Amino acid sequence: MRGINYAHTWFRGDAEKAIPLIAQTGANVIRIVLADGDQYTRDDESSVRRVLDLCKKNKLVAILEVHDATGSDDVEKLRNATQYWISLAPMLKGKENHVIINIANEWFGTSGQAAKWADGYQEVVPSLRSAGLEHLIIVDSPGWGQDAASIAQEGSRIFQADPQRNLIFSIHMYEVAGKNAKTVKRHIDNSLAIGVPVIIGEFSNKQTGKPVAYKSIMQYCQERSVGWLAWSWHGNNKDTANMDLSHGADGGLTDLGNEIVYGPNGIHRHSRIPNIW
Repeated sequence: MRGINYAHTWFRGDAEKAIPLIAQTGANVIRIVLADGDQYTRDDESSVRRVLDLCKKNKLVAILEVHDATGSDDVEKLRNATQYWISLAPMLKGKENHVIINIANEWFGTSGQAAKWADGYQEVVPSLRSAGLEHLIIVDSPGWGQDAASIAQEGSRIFQADPQRNLIFSIHMYEVAGKNAKTVKRHIDNSLAIGVPVIIGEFSNKQTGKPVAYKSIMQYCQERSVGWLAWSWHGNNKDTANMDLSHGADGGLTDLGNEIVYGPNGIHRHSRIPNIW
């Protein structure tokens, strides 16, 4: 995966502009923020279908994620996200080759409690399969996505809970998990050591002023054949405006955007469009 995050649920009117431009970068995947209605206004079936149609038209594999449970340790919020996917199952079935389900963005905000994080996912993953959802599943690390050590500690238990064994893990690398090259390499190596693929589902060059070793992330992912998706196309808050890859939904690339797309380990050089279209 070589792709970009797109905060669709907060910028629903931008999809027709943003998604084609993201595709023009050469990205092969787009991670789309959705809402189940628990915290943000729900993205209904027609809204999701519209976005998926745009992704398919532009030859982008779509990672769909629910953002309402972000940072929460409440298993009910994880269950709500799971029920959201189950409610969309009739529409999502048949799209397994170009739609991936990222169950809940950064669910379980506490770090250092890998067993509780695994307990939650061990419960909900079989529910998705029982509903007939055969898509690739992505599970975010706990600790707001940055407690990558939990993958090495308890990831195998979540993987084994999937009867299809069609599940991978995602680390979000910011000022904790991506603070320097040594940390980046340790987290990627230790996660891969359990024998399950891992991606870097979010990263940027810094977070609220704290540096992130983003070039090391891109370089080491290239060395280890690990996928990544940069955060995010546009619309970040004032204190995280550095993360914008584009000057607006249909604007030109920022300095960071140019590095992500055209840098030596960037999208333009290394992305390959899958032969599924």
